[in-house]
Amino acid sequence: MALPRSHPNVLAGPYLERAAHWRKDEERLRAALADPATLFVPVWHARSAVVTSSDGRASAYFAMGAQALAGVDTSGYILLGEFHQRVVFAVAVAGETPPSLESGAELHDLRLIAGELSEDEAGLLAYARAMVHWREHNRYCGRCSLPMVAVQGGHVMQCSNPTCAHQQFPRLDPAVIVLVTDGERALLGRQPAWPPGRYSTVAGFVEPGESLEDAVAREVREETGVVVDEVIYHSSQPWPFPSSLMLGFTARASRTDIDLSDQELEDARWFTRAQLAAGEIALPTTHSISFRLVEDWYDSGATTPLRAEPGVRMWQAPKR
Repeated sequence: MALPRSHPNVLAGPYLERAAHWRKDEERLRAALADPATLFVPVWHARSAVVTSSDGRASAYFAMGAQALAGVDTSGYILLGEFHQRVVFAVAVAGETPPSLESGAELHDLRLIAGELSEDEAGLLAYARAMVHWREHNRYCGRCSLPMVAVQGGHVMQCSNPTCAHQQFPRLDPAVIVLVTDGERALLGRQPAWPPGRYSTVAGFVEPGESLEDAVAREVREETGVVVDEVIYHSSQPWPFPSSLMLGFTARASRTDIDLSDQELEDARWFTRAQLAAGEIALPTTHSISFRLVEDWYDSGATTPLRAEPGVRMWQAPKR
């Protein structure tokens, strides 16, 4: 039986009223763009604007006409919705060099700092990043190759050729991520490019013609040689790095022998709760669904929660 979850994964949740009914209302969109109370979330080369203070990090928002965006080459406003009773748009910032943003804002990779933001702001920045990425990778029509233009508040790219008028909608890449256990141990692996000591759960993209459960069993078998059954859905997490939706599962191993002949993983091993508590490996960042899967399994069989264990090690973001 799936474990109860008291709150959504980071980057998910009801942080925003998406206001989808506005997207076809051109008059309302124009009014929102001109409203000085409207907020804009800039994205430059997949990096998000944040401000850092003694209280931590927070998203940087800018008003239309603000000096912070003066002279910055921007393109493609995308309606995100209403955030804390204010209309908010994402805006793609062009240029090969990073813009100089005022208000003490700096550009950071959201994947590394999402856990340092409030959950609402982390979700909003993830949404903005995902939409800008989709727009930037759909600038030309896949049917006739002519330029696409943004319509419906930036949520549809339409071919500029009136005889074609092909429409492209935002797409997601579904990926399964799974914590495999044999009851008392968890199966974790590491990729060759990761720093020493980093381990995580098994994950991979769903292939055409494949169910989610089939994808879980295939990915685990291909990457580790372990055979699973009792595949149970856990939760999901938007993961705009660049455009995935992570579909989390737990599974029980029916055959535990490890075989890395696929060579996608450098190592895969079974770990007990005691080994994780002792910091034998570095676990994924706490804002990832991978950590959530490990945490829920660990806490279900331990007297002390995983986050409260003093010896636990986490992945560390690279210093900048």
